[in-house]
Amino acid sequence: MRRHRATGRSAMSTPAFEDRPPLTEHVNAYDERHLTTYLRLLDAAEEGADWREVVAVIFGIDSEREPERAKIIHESHLARARWMSAAGYRQLLGTRAQ
Repeated sequence: MRRHRATGRSAMSTPAFEDRPPLTEHVNAYDERHLTTYLRLLDAAEEGADWREVVAVIFGIDSEREPERAKIIHESHLARARWMSAAGYRQLLGTRAQ
């Protein structure tokens, strides 16, 4: 499998995932399991990586075989990653500081 500079690892290293992450006002267990996934998505977006390659590398999804699902997975997880970087991380820091 071709590795992208921003993603670095194969899809096999990604924890089990849902097509859409649970959307809660607080960091949830799914978010905690996927912190590395979220960082990889943010790095790839910052680098301008093609979303189809990113979803293949990180999630192991073939965007040609499952274009709608691949797009949903990528967009929803990237949106949650951006939420985590803007707001969710504060909750993690608060929890770990206690």
